[in-house]
Formats: sequence, structure tokens, C-alpha cells
Amino acid sequence: MSRIAFIGLGHMGGPMALNLVKAGHELTVFDLVPAAIKTLVDAGASEARSAQEAVGNAEVVISMLPASKHVEGLYLGEAGLLDQIAANTLVLECSTIAPESARKVAQAAHDRKIRMIDAPVSGGTGGAVAGTLTFIVGGDADDLEAARPYLEKMGKNIFHAGDAGAGQVAKICNNMLLGILMAGTSEALALGVKNGLDPKVLSDIIAKSSGRNWATELYNPWPGVMEHAPASKDYAGGFGVDLMLKDLGLAAESALNARASVPLGELARNLYSMHSAQGNGARDFSSILNLFKN
Repeated sequence: MSRIAFIGLGHMGGPMALNLVKAGHELTVFDLVPAAIKTLVDAGASEARSAQEAVGNAEVVISMLPASKHVEGLYLGEAGLLDQIAANTLVLECSTIAPESARKVAQAAHDRKIRMIDAPVSGGTGGAVAGTLTFIVGGDADDLEAARPYLEKMGKNIFHAGDAGAGQVAKICNNMLLGILMAGTSEALALGVKNGLDPKVLSDIIAKSSGRNWATELYNPWPGVMEHAPASKDYAGGFGVDLMLKDLGLAAESALNARASVPLGELARNLYSMHSAQGNGARDFSSILNLFKN
């Protein structure tokens, strides 16, 4: 079993780290939230007092952080980890960040002979807990193969999107589409209900018709239609509105850099921005339904 440093134990990182502990790996963990560390320590991990301490004896480093600035700060900032990690160490950077940031950090790692892949995830907190996440990887194929035994303990599907940063591009494209689909599904359901339809009946019809999509089939935004969906738990847990808004912002930034046109992505970003401004930033992104329902 390997010595792994895991940094960032939030809604996604915490369950991912737990699955590695359950697989028998020796984890040293760090997070800014003491309660998050305690959960892992209770499960058998060791606590580090800093990220720098966590990586001191690690063979593998995994990070799961909120945004580009946090990743760049962790690896490239003052006392950055790339100056603390030994050469040939394998680094799995699983945050969803700007492709440019991923490439910047990966190049700095390469210059220090550190093996790094960007491996953002899809599958939500449920997938993190169940160990069924999808990893979308950018980086060297040999480094991906070295990382595969660890990724397989946290996820079910592993895709190699291309070189450094490619995993982030693919993840951004996926989440932009997800935001558009959820907003469109919510709008359609609200229209049907306002015209007298039962939301579950309408959802069942859509799920077997040409409008079918992930939201109607597995993550329905209407309360009560799916017992285990965040919508039936007052939109608690799941994937937050502000996280979706962040990803849609990354898509807009990527589009500007590539001179691409993303009119539906920009419309979705504005809708989620309005929804967040109304005090819904911490609720699950499927709560966008309330923009149309109300």
C-alpha cells in the first residue's frame, strides 16, 4: 500500500480520501477545517499540521480544492508544495480549475521532475461517497497508468482527454452542458405544472421521449419526484449553485481564450448568477427550478 498525502477534505475530497483509507492506503491529510480532518483521522488517517507537512514522506499527493487561485497558491505560492515534493512523486490534482492554471502548475511540476496529472471529477457527492466518480484526465499517458490504481479506488470511469489541461477543458464542457440541461429541464417542468400536469408524470414522459436527459432521469429538480434527489431534501447537499456558477464562469473564460461562441452557456451563467444573488448559492444547483416555478 502507498503513502498518500491528501489535501482538501470538503464535500468531494473527504469521501474520496475515505475510500482510499478503506482500500488500505496510508493517508496523511490536511484541510483548513478541523472537523473534516477529524472524520478522516477517526477512519484511520494521520493528521498533518500543514500541507507542507502532509507531503513530507508521500509517494502520492492528491489535492481537491475550490478554485484556480487555491491550486496555484498551494503548489506555486510562498512555501509552495512543488518545492517540498520529491522528484518522481506522483501528483493527482483533482480540482476543477481553469485549463491555463492546470497547464501552468503542470509545467512547473515537470520542470522539477514531478509527475502530475489534472484529474477533475464528475459524479457529485453521491459518486464520491460510493466510489463511482468519473475522472477526466489530462497529462502523460504513463503518469495516468501510474495513477490508475488510486483513481480506481475512488471512481468507476477514467478517461484520458489529452495533454496537461485537457481534463479541465473536458470537465468544463461537460458542466456547461449540465447547467444548460438543468435550467432547460426546470423551465419545461415549470411550464407543464403551470398548465396542470403532474411533475412526476411529465418527468416520466420526458424520460421516455426525445427530451430525455440526466436531470429528468437521475437528478430531477422537482421536489418529490425522486426521493433521493437533493430537490426532495430542500435542495440540501449535492452540487452547489455557486460551484455551478464557478464552472460556467470557467467555460466563459475558456471561450474567450479560444474565441469560441457559447451563447447558451452564457445564458445559463446569467440564470445561475441571478439565482445565487437571491440567496441560493449554497443550495443544490437543481434549485434553479425555483426561478421558473415562482
